[in-house]
Amino acid sequence: MRMKSIICGLSAAVATILPLCSCSNEPALPEAEIPILAWYSIPAEDATLERYQELKDCGFTINFSHISNLDDLKTSLDLAEQAGVKVMATCSELQSKTDSVVNQIKDHPALYGYFLCDEPAPASFPMLHDWAERIKAADDTHTLYLNLLPNYVDLNVLKTKTYKEYVHRFIEEVGLPLVSFDFYPITFEGIRPMWYENLQDVADEASAAGLPFWAFALSTAHDPYPLPTMASLRIQMYTNLAYGASVLQYFTYWNPGGTIWNFHEAPINQNKERSEAYDLVKNMNKELQARAGVFVGSKVKFLAHTGETVPPNCKPLGDELPVHVTSLKTTGADGAVVSLLENGEWNYLVVVSRTMDEPITLDVEFDEKASMVDRDGNVVKLAKGQTGFTIEEGDAAIFRFKK
Repeated sequence: MRMKSIICGLSAAVATILPLCSCSNEPALPEAEIPILAWYSIPAEDATLERYQELKDCGFTINFSHISNLDDLKTSLDLAEQAGVKVMATCSELQSKTDSVVNQIKDHPALYGYFLCDEPAPASFPMLHDWAERIKAADDTHTLYLNLLPNYVDLNVLKTKTYKEYVHRFIEEVGLPLVSFDFYPITFEGIRPMWYENLQDVADEASAAGLPFWAFALSTAHDPYPLPTMASLRIQMYTNLAYGASVLQYFTYWNPGGTIWNFHEAPINQNKERSEAYDLVKNMNKELQARAGVFVGSKVKFLAHTGETVPPNCKPLGDELPVHVTSLKTTGADGAVVSLLENGEWNYLVVVSRTMDEPITLDVEFDEKASMVDRDGNVVKLAKGQTGFTIEEGDAAIFRFKK
């Protein structure tokens, strides 16, 4: 967990990462936009149009500032509207004067939804349900949002027998229109394998309830988490999308205060200046939006892992393969996530490396004409007989073919 729990050359074409493909007049991806949220964003005392435009320029579509009062929230909404982003609303009066606050902001064009609290234990579920119902009674249009604890939290804290039971109880007892959780898998010691299990549990429970789920990437270094890299951002964001996440989030945009967690070099750093992370996140968001047509509106139809060791409680890729895939294997002990997404008339095979240490090779064959989606969102027909590919550290290869 982290401090916030106390508060209730980068866009190059695919040829740079994969063997060259032949040119073609393949149908383009549909136009789409992935919602991308900036967690712990511009403070009220720094709220200017220039700062909100800077957030927009970094590729964020939703601003989430930890705002303490309604007047500052209204200022945030006005500035966000001018900059062309939305706001996840919060302020102290939202709980104490729910009807009044909601009625004053519910028609604002920049409003995205309402934030309740962060990382709740089940003991607070009845209160959160009642609060959510009060908001819904005043505004049944905008979403309601909070983040669940990750699965490495002691079950004595969760008061459940399993983590999956915690997620299930939240869905049943609180009744929000989405499931969001935070988990930062990249530490100085490597990738936490429980991350994949956490994604699977949330994805399964959300799907069973007919709800979307949201997931995070870490953009701010703090103990015990290192500075972000393109590899670390890619492996988090593409894995989230491969599991079916519909909204992506970064912790954080603005550098949090305090000294407990040693937060440093957020995209907007401790000196309120752009850090190297700002440019990394900006380029990551540009790449994600170029490929948004793959993911927005898609459904996960198949999910498995390759590699010598499969993460706990995850399905290994065996004899069963995704539809129209006749063979698939990767080199390297760490392997990859293999996801088949169905979107409109197309299938998309998304293969995400599970290592940030070195490239992996992918050998894949199809019984259907297939193309690739490069980092710029171009759909490029595969060369005749092309079956071998290289996936850079933490990166993803995306293939498209008919259903």
